[in-house]
Amino acid sequence: MTGQAIRTAWEGKYINVKVEGTWEYVSRSRNIGAAVILALDEGHVILVEQYRVPLKRNCIELPAGLVGDDSHGEASIDAAIRELAEETGYHAAEMTEIGEFYSSPGMVSEHFTLFRATGLTRVHAGGGTDDEAIIVHRVPMADIPLFIAAKRAEGLGIDVRVMTLLAMVGAPGFNLA
Repeated sequence: MTGQAIRTAWEGKYINVKVEGTWEYVSRSRNIGAAVILALDEGHVILVEQYRVPLKRNCIELPAGLVGDDSHGEASIDAAIRELAEETGYHAAEMTEIGEFYSSPGMVSEHFTLFRATGLTRVHAGGGTDDEAIIVHRVPMADIPLFIAAKRAEGLGIDVRVMTLLAMVGAPGFNLA
């Protein structure tokens, strides 16, 4: 499919629908990516819960946000620091880049950079910006499988990136050895 013309079928403020040959996909406007934070705090992980319009329900997620959505040229690590504070109220003494990933490469060109945040200090309640109503969860790592199962039973969506936590704690079905 390479070399075919790319046509923008629809363009919004944050996303575009593109067509290349017979393939349709979604991309972020200005090709911006996201920063996702695996925030670890003394045997606990910080998760966020927020309403997601496409799902029509709340979703459990790792803290995350767009890179450069408000300021052109923002570095991924700066976005990670900003988003962790905005969404969770935590500041990290250390923010380590793990790598770049693609969440659904057959449908979306969006990429995200995953960071590990450690040495956390709570500086405020979190909750996101004025248009967000984020609930912050500090969950013991050992309780992740039960926490996720309980939230799923309540009808919440579970972001695919939370799967990394299930693998980390060796949850049934996620033994990677």
